[in-house]
Amino acid sequence: MLEETKTVWERLKDRARAEKWIIGLSTVVTAALILSGIHMIAALLFWLVWMTALFNRSANPTPAMPVVQAAVEETDLGMLAASFNALDTPILVVAPDETVVLQNHAAEKAFGTIPAKTDLSARVRSPGILDMVRETIVTGKANQIEHSERFPSESVYIVRVAPAELGSLKERLYILSYRDISQARRIDRMRSDFVANASHELRTPLASLRGFIETLQGPARNDPKAHEKFLGIMHEQATRMSRLVDDLLSLSRLELKSHIAPDEAVDLAPLLGHVRDALSPLAEDVGVEISLVVPDDPVVVQGDRDELTEVFENLIENACKYGQEGKKVEVTLSGGGDAPAEVSVRDYGPGIPAEHVPRITERFYRVNVEASRSKKGTGLGLAIVKHILTRHRARLLVQSEVGKGTVFTVRF
Repeated sequence: MLEETKTVWERLKDRARAEKWIIGLSTVVTAALILSGIHMIAALLFWLVWMTALFNRSANPTPAMPVVQAAVEETDLGMLAASFNALDTPILVVAPDETVVLQNHAAEKAFGTIPAKTDLSARVRSPGILDMVRETIVTGKANQIEHSERFPSESVYIVRVAPAELGSLKERLYILSYRDISQARRIDRMRSDFVANASHELRTPLASLRGFIETLQGPARNDPKAHEKFLGIMHEQATRMSRLVDDLLSLSRLELKSHIAPDEAVDLAPLLGHVRDALSPLAEDVGVEISLVVPDDPVVVQGDRDELTEVFENLIENACKYGQEGKKVEVTLSGGGDAPAEVSVRDYGPGIPAEHVPRITERFYRVNVEASRSKKGTGLGLAIVKHILTRHRARLLVQSEVGKGTVFTVRF
């Protein structure tokens, strides 16, 4: 209570100091009224009313509207900026005169820094976006369009603009947001490519089987030699379809569990020895020698033994088939302990042109379509390798030089 009384007196003293000239003038006027014959009580009552009105005015001053309004606007915009900065969606706040009031951190990262009061058309070059913003400013209705950017990389956005009434701000603002759908568009494109490629890969052997069956039922009905020849080809085509379906199912299973890292301890040296022994008959058929170099100490990684076996079978088999001109394939295991484990598979074949290297792990992508099909490839082997290594949190590195061969390195 005592503290409150002190506070009140301090405020009264401050107001008295601020209004000392008016207080002095009112005292002089009151004294003049008394001297002129006005009753003292009436004059004092006049002075008391004047002082009460004066102190009430001091306690509730008429605000300096521009200053206070500016302060309120700064506060509201600051809170707005803090909220938008917490989002990972690029956002621009635009005034009715088409100037940028603020941008969030995501917008700065995506489009660079836009100084306040910069005209929107000076930084946004898309006529579609500018027309959409102008229409929303005129009509007050939200709009959105799909917008593509080519630089610095190909990106696709859903750009939306909507009016916003923000507290004490005098003018309406417009929120321009960019929702990145690039990944969704890439997935849609990959899905359509996958369906087209898969249907094409299956259509060829199915057409062959259908043609041979019709031949055996018709002109070659009673021809034993044709029966033997066509049945052999049909078996080959059916086997090709079976491999393709098996690879597609394998990819689907890997995608379902890609987020689950395997936790089995696998010693890579005996695993690679097993793979080499399993592929020795194939290597002999194509005239290739497989050499294996492993360290004396165990090299253990966390993984799934069957999946890692599939990885190295795929890489070594590809090296034997497509690098058979070099007559040898070198498999080297290194690392262990504190050093990361690495397995490199080197062939001395024709090599892979540089423009193909970034795409060789795509589904159904082939450097040489005819060579791949003649060697009974499905075009899915390296895609499976990539998915398995992604699940194992490992990387596949490819180094190739035309005419000198290729090295595939798996780094754990």
